[in-house]
Amino acid sequence: MADSLPDPLWKEYSLVFEKFDDLTLARWLAQTLGQLEGRVWRFSHPLVGAYRLAAEVADGRQVWLKRLATVPASFSEAPCCRAPVLPLFSRDVLQRGLICQHCSETLMSFEDMPADLQPEVQKWAEEYAPVHAVAHWEDRQRQSVPDYDQSFDDAAEEAEKLLAVAGSQLLPKFLEHFSAVVWEDQDECLEVRPEDIVF
Repeated sequence: MADSLPDPLWKEYSLVFEKFDDLTLARWLAQTLGQLEGRVWRFSHPLVGAYRLAAEVADGRQVWLKRLATVPASFSEAPCCRAPVLPLFSRDVLQRGLICQHCSETLMSFEDMPADLQPEVQKWAEEYAPVHAVAHWEDRQRQSVPDYDQSFDDAAEEAEKLLAVAGSQLLPKFLEHFSAVVWEDQDECLEVRPEDIVF
């Protein structure tokens, strides 16, 4: 969501959380985590967007280190920033692992992910990579097909299907290991928007 908004607009949206004192911000985050608990969430969901704005402000102030509010018990502590573990699953999962929604660092590398998840995640990511790559073909590759626009459209359609599979079939399995998980439900390079992904 932040990636698709102009930076000044994202900063304007975060002003509401900037005005919260640390205790209010910590309580809001802890209560919202309780609402997020036990579900797979789209990256584009408004509640996730609001949470990410607040989490960014909280990370800058190191609110989680101050232990001002009680986090729902099922959320463990992230090794990267000591905030509650709320991972983001993206198409770059093999390279970047799961991303922390609080500090945007790697929360867990692919190699450190639970062993039972790795084969399916790897299979999905390896299917997705060549589909996404169509958006980044160089001129030589574009000229090697009769109609690049059609290839692009076909890749976007396939991306929609693969992202739907991730959201509906793959990510629910993460709830056996994480209290909640967020998945990237778009591919801006292929012009796939969240509303294009239905399941």
